[in-house]
Amino acid sequence: MFSKLTGYLDSIRARDPAPRSRWEILLYPGLLAVGLHRIAHWLFEAKLFFLARAINHFARFLTAIDIHPGAKIGKHLFIDHGFTVIGETAEIGDNVTIYQCVTLGGTNPANGVPGKRHPTLCDNAIIGSGAQILGPITVGPRARVGANAVVTEDVPEGATMVGLKARSTLVPVETWLKDFIPYGTPCKEPCEPMGGNRMDDLENEVAALKAQVAALLAGREDDGSTPAPSPSRRRTRT
Repeated sequence: MFSKLTGYLDSIRARDPAPRSRWEILLYPGLLAVGLHRIAHWLFEAKLFFLARAINHFARFLTAIDIHPGAKIGKHLFIDHGFTVIGETAEIGDNVTIYQCVTLGGTNPANGVPGKRHPTLCDNAIIGSGAQILGPITVGPRARVGANAVVTEDVPEGATMVGLKARSTLVPVETWLKDFIPYGTPCKEPCEPMGGNRMDDLENEVAALKAQVAALLAGREDDGSTPAPSPSRRRTRT
């Protein structure tokens, strides 16, 4: 059991540069929420629904993460921060990363009969902060859902979904093969250079363009290619 716990903690540390040790990760609300969910799910499977719900509410009170006892969760789920909702029939694979304010929501059957109505997240999926994944859809392995995206259709393996309503974007192979993309949103430069300043770079580019335009205009005037104003068009005062 100790080796499983350390493996879990190391998997979180590999996806989060913030903790300096495993001890810090033990204080993460996502870790506590998943741990209490394991107990609640065991009680749910044993049809001890009231006790399962009691633990669910206790976990939500402590962590601001609401995981229904019926949800099925694989190994090494990392819920970064909190305010996440995972519905009853949701299924989550191994090594899935979920950031804050995510909802794995369900549809409301018109006939009132419960069934599979929440999403399925396959292995190594990454769900960005604020994303809403709704209905009995499948997010494929290694797929990424960008921040604040709303997904209501199946996501192919390795695809990245962005926007409202979410649309798939083509991701270069070298990006797809990366082990982990924070927040599920690939950027041209995932991490800004230390001490870099985008505004200074833009101002330098504008200054260089202005200098080029001024040089071109000066060259045209020297060549006489820019016609002087016609005397007939000059106004004279009487």
